[in-house]
Amino acid sequence: MNEENVVERVCLLALMKKEPDETLKDIQNMLVETGMFDMKECKEVFKMLKEEQYISNNTLTMKGVMEAKLAEEMFKQ
Repeated sequence: MNEENVVERVCLLALMKKEPDETLKDIQNMLVETGMFDMKECKEVFKMLKEEQYISNNTLTMKGVMEAKLAEEMFKQ
């Protein structure tokens, strides 16, 4: 994942920070409500994250967790 993929990083970070009772759909709705993108675009991003093995079984994979932590550090700067 390169530096330009801010949207993907935001999605991964949102998944990392989600509450235990929140679903993938809840996270998608929350991101859409921010105005970052519409639901169609959001679903495309999540599909890509699944295809690239950042998400599996509606949770972050180890690869996803590592990338989400990098995103968190990037946004703190």
